[in-house]
Amino acid sequence: MKDITYYIYHIPGKKIGVTTNLKSRVEDQQGYGPGEYEILAKRYDISEAAKYEAIYQRMYGYPVDIVPYDKLNCNKNKLNMKINVTEQTTTFPCPVNKLKGRLMDNIGMTWETDHGVFFINEYSIKWIMANVKTSMFNKQRSYVYNKAFARFYDNHQTHDYPSNGHVTRTGGLAPTGMQERSYECCDEYNPCSCNPYYLFDLIREWAEERGLYDDGDLKTQALKLTEEVGETCRAILKNDTPEIIDGIGDCVVVLTNLAELMGVSIEECTATAYEEIRNRKGKMVNGTFKKD
Repeated sequence: MKDITYYIYHIPGKKIGVTTNLKSRVEDQQGYGPGEYEILAKRYDISEAAKYEAIYQRMYGYPVDIVPYDKLNCNKNKLNMKINVTEQTTTFPCPVNKLKGRLMDNIGMTWETDHGVFFINEYSIKWIMANVKTSMFNKQRSYVYNKAFARFYDNHQTHDYPSNGHVTRTGGLAPTGMQERSYECCDEYNPCSCNPYYLFDLIREWAEERGLYDDGDLKTQALKLTEEVGETCRAILKNDTPEIIDGIGDCVVVLTNLAELMGVSIEECTATAYEEIRNRKGKMVNGTFKKD
């Protein structure tokens, strides 16, 4: 029997991963040419490959995969749903109206993306169903954006969730640490409108689809913010409640995009601001809070 070679590869500035087929995984699927990645090591044992992948990820300062390479379901000869993973998306082999059942049948499945290792459990299923889209090329297929899915994992420690409850906990971006939040309101017909973290994901997805993060400019977005603030102030002077609500929402959208263009998240900015004010003392003077 021919030995299987496991390549630990490095795409500078992107990731370190393991594969048995560099051309298929790195070149064809991820779109990098031979000169755009390097082979760090070769191993002939999957456990050794997984161990060295983690070592190199730490050495180069990348996040270490939550699920080691040798523990991925696809490497344990389990029957899984056949998904297609690109740098941008994960595509499922079924339409949206049949996806939830397929996901439930594949609870525990994991797969690797450029944004980390994803896995299916009852909580990630809720996010998928709230954010899945129908493929424009094939109505019998559906997909999610990997970057948005990765933010879900960043903001919600799904791998730590109790499997028998309907409670989610905000993760490292929570302004006051771990907090319980009700999850019962969320399903495919009500995509987590009660949870602001999902709305930020949707805003970022909307902006990303329109190229704002590729071609947007901080200065023009800052000017856009002053425009939205001005419209909100005019609505307040007119006591126009619907326009006030719309103006506040528009400001939040622009702030979300400003943060992303700066390489941070709106959640992180909000958490930082809250940490500054949480213990602030003062008093109200003529309708304004004055700090001591």
